[in-house]
Amino acid sequence: MEGELTHFDNEGNARMVNVSDKDITLREAKAGAKVLVNAETFKLISSGGIKKGDVLT
Repeated sequence: MEGELTHFDNEGNARMVNVSDKDITLREAKAGAKVLVNAETFKLISSGGIKKGDVLT
């Protein structure tokens, strides 16, 4: 049974599984993005010139 996908039934539908006996583990997720803006917008963002404030944090 090892290597079998336990979160899906025989028809491929997702189903709930009991994970209450699993050990607690430390996990970390990282994400990245690329934001493309025109030159004028870049100048406003980098100089703090956006009226509503910092748009990147």
